[in-house]
Amino acid sequence: AASGNQYQQPRTTLFADAVDTACGGATSAVGPFYCPLDQTIYIDLGFYEQLETQFGAQGGPFAEMYVIAHEYGHHVQNLLGLLEQGRDAGAEGGAVRTELQADCFAGVWGGNAVETGFLEPLTPEQIAQALDAAETIGDDRIQEQTQGQVNPETWTHGSSEQRQEWFTRGLEEQSASSCDTFNADI
Repeated sequence: AASGNQYQQPRTTLFADAVDTACGGATSAVGPFYCPLDQTIYIDLGFYEQLETQFGAQGGPFAEMYVIAHEYGHHVQNLLGLLEQGRDAGAEGGAVRTELQADCFAGVWGGNAVETGFLEPLTPEQIAQALDAAETIGDDRIQEQTQGQVNPETWTHGSSEQRQEWFTRGLEEQSASSCDTFNADI
């Protein structure tokens, strides 16, 4: 774990099809993910194409950065001892709260990356593309598309609206303190 303000960089591994991790084996069906046991972010190289072709996302560089920043958000949660705070599924469950906090942290990164000059000022189109990606990977949207019905009791990441709302909150407020999904009415 991190001490003081010491940030420990995660490792990043790119993969296609399947990968073995300290958290077990994974296929590209899971998309990008973070494994806390080896503090590594795993990026599925086919995910962005799947996001556009299978789920209909607009795509775009900032949308792709949002997805990666979300995984970095999980790394920050791990360093802060927040990652294991909740694993229970459901629209109000700990798993959803964990994922929405990672979305918010991704927004905080985006806002601060502009402030520090790491990113050029974001255009409305770039922000719309990131919000479109968040909408596309909402549990309600994925369930409707893949199962033909929405079942909030099984959600693990949050609705499209929730994912957009928490990403936007982080982007606008640029502070991790605005991302307390565990004590908020989500």
